[in-house]
Parts: sequence; structure tokens; C-alpha cells
Amino acid sequence: MISKTIEELINIDQERRSALHFGMKLGVATLAASYGVPESFGQTPSQNLAPLPPNWPNKPIKLIVPFPPGNTLDIVARFVQTKMSQDLGQSVYIENIGGAYAQIGMAAIARANPDGYTFGASQGGPMVVQPHTIKNLPYDVLRDFIPVAVSAWNYNALAGSLTAPFKTLSEMVTWARANPGRLTVGTTGEGGFAHLWFEDFRRQAKFEYTHVPYKGTANIASDLVSGAIMAGADGISGFAGLAKGEKIRIVAITNSTKVEQWPGVSLLSDAVPGFVVNGWFGFVAPAKTPMAIVNRLNQAINAAMKSPEVQEKLPSYGLIGVTESAEYFDQLNRKDYERYGAIVKAIGLEAK
Repeated sequence: MISKTIEELINIDQERRSALHFGMKLGVATLAASYGVPESFGQTPSQNLAPLPPNWPNKPIKLIVPFPPGNTLDIVARFVQTKMSQDLGQSVYIENIGGAYAQIGMAAIARANPDGYTFGASQGGPMVVQPHTIKNLPYDVLRDFIPVAVSAWNYNALAGSLTAPFKTLSEMVTWARANPGRLTVGTTGEGGFAHLWFEDFRRQAKFEYTHVPYKGTANIASDLVSGAIMAGADGISGFAGLAKGEKIRIVAITNSTKVEQWPGVSLLSDAVPGFVVNGWFGFVAPAKTPMAIVNRLNQAINAAMKSPEVQEKLPSYGLIGVTESAEYFDQLNRKDYERYGAIVKAIGLEAK
């Protein structure tokens, strides 16, 4: 239930609320089958089978993006906007509602009329990380939203300074074990997505380090170039340009397989078998939105993501397109919710 006003949300300490790009384990094409997709999620079987409401849609549809324009999630939303409008025969327009690290926009989605004329874009941070790191969220992510479609994922990177006493992942782990606590690693904040996956990685790789929190990826990259920190963890897009320009190096990526853009770069799973982390970007609707509408939105989103125009643009943003069912997204969301909740508990991080 929505319990906080917009004014209260604006006053939330954003620096303590960073939870960028939530993660998932790649290579889960059979996730729904493997984990057993339920007949319904938050809806009754009769709602799942119900036909579309008559004449829906007969007016423009609002797509809320809980971040400012230019954010990766905003880019994904704009990828599908035009194609959805053509498919549904009604204008789909974007309303950016940023602030309080997505909480204001997510609250607006949750309290919208569940009539199919408002839905929203979201990503892993607000959906699977923040519920475990932020007290008193103004919504319950498992109760107040219906997953509609997961449309893209990306991979994260561990970048290194050229002055660091290591060049490869194995060298970093070896050095960190021999020098407990001396490895300095920057992320976008305590309790953020990158902080959690790196904490999980270092626990399994059995080494200690010093965490250096930053307000953004640009600040991490700048200190990597200067040598103020040894390593940084975040989405690959924030480091790619400097790495291509040989100002920093990519030490490892979190993907499940090697990627064409970084053929010689290690995978984190080289040091910790099975360790994979990917961020996902998708779309949700307010709870109680009829499942017939959810499934129709899913169909339109997937068609847009499959279009040649969108497929051509994805690699330049470090994104991989996904076209799966609403049920698949529900299971993915719940699985990652449990995963990051377990990490937060394991490292003793208290929600603030």
C-alpha cells in the first residue's frame, strides 16, 4: 500500500538509496520451466483467461519511467514506445518521474488506476535490491505490481586502474588475499547493486577489500584514471569508453559467456564457478490490472523488441534483448528478490 507522500519521498536521503541495475543470472532461458511457473501471479485463473475489455485501448496510454530522460531504462522505454503505439493503435507516451532513486515514479505506478491506461518501466534495483536495503518503501514490490515483460539485460564489469598492482582477475584475487583490506573498490554506494554483487563475489573468492562509495559511475571512472582507487564495479557502459581508450582496463565481466566486444577479458566465473550477474530492464503494471491487458502489453512490447530497428540499436548500449512471457518475468523477479535478500542478510547490511 502507498503510505508516503511525494513530499516525504523527495526528502529521502538519495545517497544512501543507491541500488543501480539489479541483477540476474544469465543463461536462464528455461527459468520458467525450471522453477515452475504458477498458473497465476497475483491474479485468479479466471482473470488470466478473461478477454480484453471492450474497446481497449480507446485512448492514449501512459508509460511512467521512474528516472530522468537518458537513463538506460528510459532508453529501453523509448525503444518500444513508437512500435507499441503502432501495434496498439493508440499513442503510448512517456512520463519521466524521477527522484528518490525511482521511489517517486514507482509509487506513481503502484497507485495508478489498474485499467490498462498506465503502466511503467522498472529495473532490478527498485524491484529486487531496494526492498532489502531501504526501510519503509512506499509500496510492496511483490504485491503492488504485476510484471509485464522483461525486455533487456546487460552485464556489469570490474574495471581496474592502470596503476593497480594487478592486470587480470586472477592476479587481483591473489593480491587481495595476500594484502587483506588493501584492495580499494569503488561502487555507486553502500547497498547498491554493484556493491552487493561484489560483496557476494569477494565472499566466495575469499578475500578482503576496502569499499569506496561514490555518487555515480563517472566519479568512479575518474578516480580509476587517476589511480585514486584500484578497481571499480558497475555496468559495462560506464567504463567502456575509457577502456577502449586505454585509460583504464576491464579486469572481468559478470556475463555467463565471453562477449564479442571484450574477447580477452575474464569472466567472474573464472574465479568463482557459476558466478553470473546481469541487470534486467522491464515493464510492470499496477496490481489488479486485468491479465488480458497485461498479456496484450507483453505481446506489443515483445514485438517492438524483436523489430530490426531495435535489435540494431541494442549492442551500442551494451544491451541484450529479451522477449519472454509475463509469467517468466514474474519468476525472474521473485528469484532475484530472494537472491539479493540473501546477500544483504549474509553481509549483515541493515536497511536504512
